[in-house]
Amino acid sequence: MGVDKIVKLVGVLFAIVAAFVDIPESAGIVALLGIAGAWFISAEDRNRFLVAAIALSLAHSGLNEIWGVGGYISTALGGVNDLFLAAAATVIVLGVVDKLKP
Repeated sequence: MGVDKIVKLVGVLFAIVAAFVDIPESAGIVALLGIAGAWFISAEDRNRFLVAAIALSLAHSGLNEIWGVGGYISTALGGVNDLFLAAAATVIVLGVVDKLKP
């Protein structure tokens, strides 16, 4: 398992745990993990990642209506959504930087 997969896995796991447990400065840590994970997204995968981030942002609370577990699933996906939004901002900046390079 490479560093890229470890960084992404740690980010997702921390985002899910932070959604349920009150961890000091968890929003900043999730944002930093999203930024770190975005560095490992290849240029070819950036568009797919941005579409996934938009879809997750729109749909993460859609499972609230499932009895018993819907709230937990939506909370977990909300944490992952925060991670993806930080990574998406980084992917956008990296794309702009790539376009501005001579």
